[in-house]
Amino acid sequence: MTVMTDRPHMLTEDFEAVARIAARERVGTRLEFIDGVIRSKAMPDGDHQMIIQWLTRICMQHRPELWLHPGQGIKAQEYRAGRAIPDAALAPSEAFVGQGDWVDPDSILMVVEVTSWDSDTHRRDHVEKPRAYAETGIPLYLLVDRAKCEISVYSEPAGRRYETVRTVPYGKDVELPDPVGITLQTEPLKDWVR
Repeated sequence: MTVMTDRPHMLTEDFEAVARIAARERVGTRLEFIDGVIRSKAMPDGDHQMIIQWLTRICMQHRPELWLHPGQGIKAQEYRAGRAIPDAALAPSEAFVGQGDWVDPDSILMVVEVTSWDSDTHRRDHVEKPRAYAETGIPLYLLVDRAKCEISVYSEPAGRRYETVRTVPYGKDVELPDPVGITLQTEPLKDWVR
């Protein structure tokens, strides 16, 4: 697939209008706009939702001043006017009040993606999303890969990539470094795979 950086599929404002209609009509997918290309993302299944629920509980126990905002649209890739919908974004509880559908990423400490079973999940979650989030300057990207039974923590954003990526299999502890500062005990993730 060719990245359309010089001539996007549509203007960002037009994408936002289409995405609002799709969300209102509940068409079974969520739309994103990364690298000037419209992408669709399958709606989460029950195990996917359990992983987000598990992570929400952990964040609430260790960082009660923060909230894991599920499905919040964010402005990603400033110079390309990208729009991404992470499965969750960790930020202060009232960080997005009054911002509308697509929020400014400045207050986000971590974004979370849990892989789906659709055909483009590898490209989207392992290639496009880490680049978009790093370009945006979000400190941490947490990827829960259900197909590989691994969890990856991307940290130290530097331009188009994260400098550090730590991947561990389900069952091993993994640290979410500053600014989050939580250690995840990933054994429960084994219960939510196919």
